[in-house]
Amino acid sequence: MKVFSNDCTFNYSWEEVSSANWNKYCPWNDKSTHVIAVDTISRSVDASTGILRTERLITCKQSAPKWLNSLMGGNDTSHVFETSYVDPASKKVTMISHNLTFSNIINVRETVTYQPLGSNRTQFVQDAKITALCGGWQKVKNAVEDATVTAFSENARKGKEGFEAVLEMSRRVFREEKQREQSQRAMLA
Repeated sequence: MKVFSNDCTFNYSWEEVSSANWNKYCPWNDKSTHVIAVDTISRSVDASTGILRTERLITCKQSAPKWLNSLMGGNDTSHVFETSYVDPASKKVTMISHNLTFSNIINVRETVTYQPLGSNRTQFVQDAKITALCGGWQKVKNAVEDATVTAFSENARKGKEGFEAVLEMSRRVFREEKQREQSQRAMLA
């Protein structure tokens, strides 16, 4: 098993980050072109805690090395199941995802959290546990795990850049909408 860890700080409030998170894979994010579709399977709010629980299916175009892709059957589309929890009381977003595609060859379990660091900063923490299930072939296991860790590292950099663009656009859109509403109220007054 290999572990990939990453953390960074976004200079946006937790409210902005937790809201924009739902649009992370939108056209504003030109770094997430590998994401083909995001389908919400279920969404519910726990009446006693206020926690929003969402299950999503994320369909991606894989960017695995050719040797690994051929080992896994040559299919370049993969599916990831994500469960997220938004806790407004503790101001914490937790997302847990795991691969559905090729889960008999490799298990990838990723946990991401967003928590406030003051009023205008949010901490992002990402951990992924990667386990190849290639029988007794340790060299193949290591190669598969190493390639996956490398992909996670590259995607983490792109993901941060792309999410920054989404956050910036979201802030601009909300500011413009607020100004529009204020103008309308002023005209009605």
